[in-house]
Amino acid sequence: MTKLEQILYTGWLRRLILLLHVFAFAGLIINYGFILSDTLEVVLMTIFLFVLFVGVSYTFLNYFFRRKEVIPGVFIFDAISVLFVLFCIYKQFATAGFDNITPWLRFAVILKLIREFTSPKLRYKRSFLNPAQLFIISFFLMIFIGALLLMLPKATHHGISFIDALFTSTSAVCVTGLIVVDTSSYFTQFGQTLILLLIQAGGLGILTFASYFSYFFKGGSTYENQLALSDMTNTEKLGEVFTTVKRILAITFFVELIGAFFIYMSIDKMIIPSFYDRLYFSVFHSISAFCNAGFSTLPNGMMEQGFVFNYPLQLSVILIFVFGGLGFPIVINSIRYIKHLVVRYVLWFLNKENNYRPWILTLSNKINLVTTSLLIVFGFLLIYLKEYNNVLTGHSGFGKIVTALFTATTPRTAGFNSIDFSQLHFSSIIIIILLMWIGASPASTGGGIKTSTFAISTLNYLSLAKGKNKIEVFRREIADISIRRAFAVMTLSLVVIGTGIFLIAHFDSHIPLLDIAFENFSAYSTVGLSLGITGDLSSESKLVLVAVMFIGRVTTLTILIAFFRKVKQVSYSYPSDEILIN
Repeated sequence: MTKLEQILYTGWLRRLILLLHVFAFAGLIINYGFILSDTLEVVLMTIFLFVLFVGVSYTFLNYFFRRKEVIPGVFIFDAISVLFVLFCIYKQFATAGFDNITPWLRFAVILKLIREFTSPKLRYKRSFLNPAQLFIISFFLMIFIGALLLMLPKATHHGISFIDALFTSTSAVCVTGLIVVDTSSYFTQFGQTLILLLIQAGGLGILTFASYFSYFFKGGSTYENQLALSDMTNTEKLGEVFTTVKRILAITFFVELIGAFFIYMSIDKMIIPSFYDRLYFSVFHSISAFCNAGFSTLPNGMMEQGFVFNYPLQLSVILIFVFGGLGFPIVINSIRYIKHLVVRYVLWFLNKENNYRPWILTLSNKINLVTTSLLIVFGFLLIYLKEYNNVLTGHSGFGKIVTALFTATTPRTAGFNSIDFSQLHFSSIIIIILLMWIGASPASTGGGIKTSTFAISTLNYLSLAKGKNKIEVFRREIADISIRRAFAVMTLSLVVIGTGIFLIAHFDSHIPLLDIAFENFSAYSTVGLSLGITGDLSSESKLVLVAVMFIGRVTTLTILIAFFRKVKQVSYSYPSDEILIN
């Protein structure tokens, strides 16, 4: 081994490079978040260029003296990233020289930081933290860091208090959409971009990103990492964990890209003349919709003048957030079923061969798809009939249908609004609360008690009424553990929501009870709809909603699992006895 190779593979060199990237990361925060003097900007530029030079040089030397097998995907990524970094440095000197830091130089530094911080292999120890605790801590850290970043001077136009920053960060990470300050006018584009990144990270989970990139760059992962990820992604087979994560990321970015395209095509160029502003608007709303966040860069959401009658835009947003609320296991299983149908009928047409395979569409998939469809139809018909001569008066024909559909689907944790919900009939508000409470499907970006929970509880009522001692549906019996989980989720949700209502009614006793209840159901189910009281709440009530949003996102059951030690399974059982219920 040559002297250069010895230096290249020593631990202190890796630690030095990591320290340089930490400085570069701090420099990016300073550059983006603060107004800089000319001298400080030159210093930061020098640091950025030095880090890029070291990073590119290390990449070249690492491959030149490489002793391990080259991973093709990583090599392609590194080659493209090096070329992009060199191009960005060229653009920096071609357009601005040393006068100021351009976005090109920032992009290059961000790319190198992504490569550096996702390269180390994550070593998760199950004995130190169980998956539930790791999941909760990751969300807590994201929220806290997000709040600090939103307090940077260049993130807002006039500054923001820590309580409001914490509330906004929690709402973004928990993909809720409740706001205490107007996103469009209060935050700068940098602040809005921070919110967008928090939404994306919160919608999928920062551990999903970190684990997959670590696996991608290292070509493997520890057994405990795979166990933790399998719990978080609801993957049944341990060997398919990273395949599932890759599919989740691919589906997410594909749907968001297609959604952004349709949103862009539906925007009137007279309203948003700038190409860049239209593109930013499209990307922001596509990510916000898919993650069921409900954040908008419009002051009044879809009620804004010029957008309230833009029905193609509203239909695009509906499709995006309904797709995001279905849940990744359902989407993946549905794609597998569609592929089977295509292959089956093609083979039958060509060779008269029946390639039928039973139960490709799982029981969970069937229950959630049927429940979701029924809730959409039920909500749409009720809103359309009850509000035809009320909030739908300003629309006509097709417009009434689209607006009623938007109003019926957005409570299922999306949080966008094309009408003023405070103008709904009282009975319609009760229906909206029910839809918010049920929420989206499991393992999705949405919240609520989930469609499967609601379906199991309904089937249980019918089963008891018929005198059955088990729940049967689609020629299958639902497992007892699923029934117990469903009723635990329902009960715990009402406990949290009821506690939130009690506390806010105590701190802000002047607010009507219906408005408080609506706000708490919206917060727990990560919906983001409001009857207009969020910004007027006291600091204590805002903190209550922060807690409710957080618990609703990580789920109460996960919190209990995180802090209660599992007991060992025992082989004995006590005699069973019935308890008087009614």
